[in-house]
Amino acid sequence: MIQAAPAGRDFRLDELQRSLARALPTASLATAGGPPLELSRAAEPPLVARADPIEDAVLRAHPLDGASEPPFAAFLDGTQRSALVGHTADGVPIVSGVTAAVVRAWAGRAARTWGHARRHRLYAPRAAMSDSEWAAVAGLGVAAIDTAAGDPALADAHPAAHRDAAMAQIQRDREQLEQQLAQRWCAECEDALYVDGGLRGSVVLAAAAQTVGVVKSHRTLFGDRAARRVVAGLAAGVRTSAFVIAAPGRVPVTSWYLRLRDPAGHDPLWGLVRVEVRHDAGAGPAEVAARADRVSRRILGERDPVALPDARWDTMVYGIRDCEVFLKATQ
Repeated sequence: MIQAAPAGRDFRLDELQRSLARALPTASLATAGGPPLELSRAAEPPLVARADPIEDAVLRAHPLDGASEPPFAAFLDGTQRSALVGHTADGVPIVSGVTAAVVRAWAGRAARTWGHARRHRLYAPRAAMSDSEWAAVAGLGVAAIDTAAGDPALADAHPAAHRDAAMAQIQRDREQLEQQLAQRWCAECEDALYVDGGLRGSVVLAAAAQTVGVVKSHRTLFGDRAARRVVAGLAAGVRTSAFVIAAPGRVPVTSWYLRLRDPAGHDPLWGLVRVEVRHDAGAGPAEVAARADRVSRRILGERDPVALPDARWDTMVYGIRDCEVFLKATQ
């Protein structure tokens, strides 16, 4: 088992606030019991993006036969939890963030923790604080991250911009932990790794043959109007044609939509996931189709047991539910 030890112990929010009040008497403390900052962030805008089919001339539905595939060997998921500790006299926010990631390996019906990483940090813009304020934050016993490093414009930014910068850095830290575990898995294991979310943000994940990214939310829909009609009409156990997603700054991936469960009585996106795997520019349509079928059948094989009582059980497989339960228990 690979175990990444966290840097230092975690501090409860009330402990941090008491320490901040002693170290920086001019600071104002956040209201106790406030919701995580993740819940206060605006949702990503809904977008429609281009999809370039590589299996068919246009996107169409592909029913899958009843053949079975080996189950996934392991599942990767990450989590983040943030809270506002307080503000400086100028209203600059000081944010606490805990990030974690885990790979849970399965053998039959038994799971074990193959790798786990976790860390607790404070996030604040040093350029927008006095030397004494930054020293006070850096001396609280938790690693302090400068969210304004490399961006002089943040020195005189709106407090909400500082909070957004902290949230963005916390997300990057979570993704980094996930990528580190995935890289270790790919270096040591040849078996398939189920990744909760897409692969495009990581060169490591997107280039590995072992990784399969499964996207549960669809704020961005790929394909033109006719393609989206095909996606909305997918029945359970049916996938779309494979297409390539290539965007500036992102690694190209091969992707397709897959319906996990019967959407009757639900909205058109219920039970729908989008799969991402490594893009092989030299693969022909038949090879792409064969891989999409194999991977899709493997994902369909993970539908049982059902990931209840999670509200996202229509798109969440039990292996990811198990990761989330583990991460919650270790937060």
